[in-house]
Amino acid sequence: MTSDELLPLTPAVFHILLALSEGQKHGYAIMQEVTAISAGQIKMGPGTLYGSIKRMLKLGLIDESDEKIDPALDDERRRYYRLTSAGERVLKAEAYRLSQLMRVIESKHLLGDA
Repeated sequence: MTSDELLPLTPAVFHILLALSEGQKHGYAIMQEVTAISAGQIKMGPGTLYGSIKRMLKLGLIDESDEKIDPALDDERRRYYRLTSAGERVLKAEAYRLSQLMRVIESKHLLGDA
């Protein structure tokens, strides 16, 4: 499956990929990052997060990391996730798609003084 065949991404998948774009994170850290990068507009619960993660693992967009950031300070039950190269390609393709959409929105002056 090509990157374009997965587009458009669901908001949950897009935000998870975006949260993982700077490095691996565990589930709770992903939820916190999604809330932060969406300025509180998206608050992802565990069901949405882990359902999305399961699908993303199956599609090869992310994988589970064997490496813990600091094993001495971490709960060993925590699972860390990171982007795969396929996940990075899909994230970039979606970012490009959204940037093209923003050009149309701006050309139609839909944002005004927002």
